[in-house]
Amino acid sequence: MTDRSILVHAPAQVVYDLVADPMRMAEWSPECVRCRWISGATRPAVGARFRGTSRNGRRRWTTTSTIAEMRPSELFAWEVTYFRQPVARWEYQIEPQADGVRLVESVEDRRGSVLRAVSPLITGS
Repeated sequence: MTDRSILVHAPAQVVYDLVADPMRMAEWSPECVRCRWISGATRPAVGARFRGTSRNGRRRWTTTSTIAEMRPSELFAWEVTYFRQPVARWEYQIEPQADGVRLVESVEDRRGSVLRAVSPLITGS
């Protein structure tokens, strides 16, 4: 699992509202260029699904994600698949600090050996 964190000088609910809106992901991601709700979903909720479109140079691919956990002002997590194969679990934890919150981004690689082998061909990285 890979973790990164940053101190954000804002209330926990404000930070949560930003990270718990997958449709805004393209604003912050170096690869994701678009997200859209699928399967009848219209907002974040556990079990809601969305499709992400990513780009790396000339390479483009889409993944399907399912929101796995939502705890307002504390945690937002989703699980990513590619052609129904597990790819990753992304998590944002919000930890109160004296002058804001520490936002911890965690990514757990869940790819099996085949997908791990072909991923560089798909994504270029």
